[in-house]
Amino acid sequence: MRGFFNKQGFTLIELMIVVAIVAFLSMVSVPSFMRYMAKAKRTEAYMNLGAIYTAEKMHWAEHGCYTEQLCGTNGAGWKPENYSGGGSKERFYYTYGFAQGKEGEHYFTGKLGASIKALPNAKADQSGFLAIAAADIDGDGKLDVIGINDKHEIVILQDDLAD
Repeated sequence: MRGFFNKQGFTLIELMIVVAIVAFLSMVSVPSFMRYMAKAKRTEAYMNLGAIYTAEKMHWAEHGCYTEQLCGTNGAGWKPENYSGGGSKERFYYTYGFAQGKEGEHYFTGKLGASIKALPNAKADQSGFLAIAAADIDGDGKLDVIGINDKHEIVILQDDLAD
């Protein structure tokens, strides 16, 4: 019977050390993971801004001018994939487009809900355009604002990923 009660196990100290190590590793890895997720969201913006660029160039080729109307009659023919009215139910994160006009035609509000007030520099006219995407991709209250112009230059107007 003596051998039955003399089994070895982990002490409380050993278990506390393991918990402390796991907590430390989590503390180190979570910020890296969050930064990775923010970069993935920014990649969505690059892809959609590239699509807006193509739509604007096609509109210019057909009509001789750029337009602030991305979708609808006389629009450039672009809207985010699976667009369903804007806001938290969307599958895309950024708000895209131009500050003037109507939701679903001139701008599209993404899941993160950035206001069109984040798009004041966006414009389109005879000579060129600057389409903007904005979102708080890491939840710190600071917007990530990215634009694309008629020369296919992507400009970061406000960097939410900068430390």
